[in-house]
Amino acid sequence: MFEIESRLQAKGVRREAIVSAAMELYVSHGMETEDAAVWLHEKIGRAMQDPNVSSLLLGAILLEDELYWKRKDSEIAEDPVFLLSDEIIGMAIAEVIGGTYARFEFTRYDQKKPGILKELGPFLDDAVAGLIAGCTSRLYSESG
Repeated sequence: MFEIESRLQAKGVRREAIVSAAMELYVSHGMETEDAAVWLHEKIGRAMQDPNVSSLLLGAILLEDELYWKRKDSEIAEDPVFLLSDEIIGMAIAEVIGGTYARFEFTRYDQKKPGILKELGPFLDDAVAGLIAGCTSRLYSESG
């Protein structure tokens, strides 16, 4: 939906990199690591087809372009503490996919910023962290 996967790829965010970041903080819950990675790859692809998830991801892409890249010298260039909309987008994506528990999973990924997350700007790092958190939260609840 909204060509969200190709839009993310244009920003250097490939599904494989998302899965790799997810697996850096993976906690085994009765599913082998390799199986979990395959499951997450598929779940992330399905999540990107959800109109709610894809519209929130699109919002993060557009906000990052407009408020971060076009204004590198602005007050949000360093992701200041008063910028909350990026966190809200990430938590919303996580909760749409994985429910309330995913909010706590989002916090883990947001704080540690594994893999591709540390390379992204303030909106995309939280949006992708939310995508990961929602999917990993579902993985844990469905495999445990």
